[in-house]
Amino acid sequence: MASKLSMVVVLLFHVLLALKLEPSEARTWIKVGYWYSGSDFPMSGINSSLFTHLIYAFAAVNSSSYELSVSSSERSYYSTFTETVKKKNPSITTLLSIGGGDANYSVLSTLVSSYSHRNSFIQSSIKLARLNGFQGLDLCWVSANTSSDMSNLAILFQEWRVAVNSEAATNQLILTAAVHYSPDLEDSSFPIDSIKNNLDWVHVLGYDYYTPQRSKFTGAHAALYNPSSNANTDYGIKAWIRSGLSASKLVLGLPFYGYAWTLVNPSKDNSIGAPAIGPAITKGGALSYKYINGYIQKYGAGSDVVYNAAYVAKYCVIGSIWIGFDDAEIVRLKVSYAKEKGLLGYFVWQVSLDDNWSLSLAAAKEEESDHENRLRLLLIIFLPLSLTIMLIALGVCYLKRKLLKTNGTTSTSAPDNDAPHLQVFSFSNIQAATNNFSSENKLGEGGFGPVYKGKLNGGQENSSEKTLKIVHSRTSGV
Repeated sequence: MASKLSMVVVLLFHVLLALKLEPSEARTWIKVGYWYSGSDFPMSGINSSLFTHLIYAFAAVNSSSYELSVSSSERSYYSTFTETVKKKNPSITTLLSIGGGDANYSVLSTLVSSYSHRNSFIQSSIKLARLNGFQGLDLCWVSANTSSDMSNLAILFQEWRVAVNSEAATNQLILTAAVHYSPDLEDSSFPIDSIKNNLDWVHVLGYDYYTPQRSKFTGAHAALYNPSSNANTDYGIKAWIRSGLSASKLVLGLPFYGYAWTLVNPSKDNSIGAPAIGPAITKGGALSYKYINGYIQKYGAGSDVVYNAAYVAKYCVIGSIWIGFDDAEIVRLKVSYAKEKGLLGYFVWQVSLDDNWSLSLAAAKEEESDHENRLRLLLIIFLPLSLTIMLIALGVCYLKRKLLKTNGTTSTSAPDNDAPHLQVFSFSNIQAATNNFSSENKLGEGGFGPVYKGKLNGGQENSSEKTLKIVHSRTSGV
């Protein structure tokens, strides 16, 4: 019984383990970081252990040949990037991103409109990736916005995929793209079917909804929600899913920077949406998270960092300067949101803007805590259930033993259930009554052996077989 109980408990544990842990572990979760080659941050300083994928940004497109062009100053970066970041994380996957926010729109628009231009681009991108050890390619064309751009982009993705699939290399290159926070633009929409069929995933730019150069009011530039506008991440993610793209192909963007506005009247209105007259601190108002932390510590004595739950955003007001940004708490909330919505993972723009890896750690630990919470839930379910099963099993064992004991007593006191009124005597009484089974008292042979007559203490004669079962502690035949 004990072995059966153990088997039941072990089986239950494995069933619960499969139900609670395996789906999450089977589903890939990626942590992507962009490293901008134009930053002063060395690639050797990247804590690659906090990421599953690192993307080198950006390769440029030659305006004449439409091939990828590499400047002599960057050539060594390309050739050593993968090798360098793998020193801290040998399992890291590297991609090469093409384009970027400063990419020439007309060059890319012309590129996608011509088969020969697309072919030159595709072949050179694959060649450059293989030559420098990149394991994937990423297109970051954030300015694409016309219907013809989108139609041609769909063709590019299809031809790119065909070329990658037909390549002789053993490990197939990954293909991704950076996309607008929503698939729907003013005059066009992204080619959902082509993205679905040809790209491994897309990086959703969940930021820059508002900037000091475009907005005459303060704004949560990376708001997860927005009660008064569709310019928010939740709206965009749901729009992508409604359009037909699986959540498992969406990677949520986390900005490691914020923006500073100059308030019109800080004493009267300094909340989200307060009137502003443009950027503060820097020309465009953009500030790295590291710089924001340092600025608040230096100039923000007595100033509070305010959390707005309606937007899931934070800001700080220092004099007439309003700074909006995401800190570690916001990052954790967004990663939790991505997990809840079934997204593929998150990406950060960009790793060099972090402050001592605090945001990267917050994002990674939130994902780890999700596994811990799942394990905790497993234990909460498993332990009481297994204890209940054990108690039930012990109760069954107790009742079974009690029943067996009762049956044993009945067998001893009543050896013949068909004769409940049969009188039973001890062996010593029978031995005395038959004069130790003397031949004088022997009557003959019966079906079970010799039959004797005997006289009990009360004078009553009795016939008894020598092989009768003797009660009181003696159970062997004679």
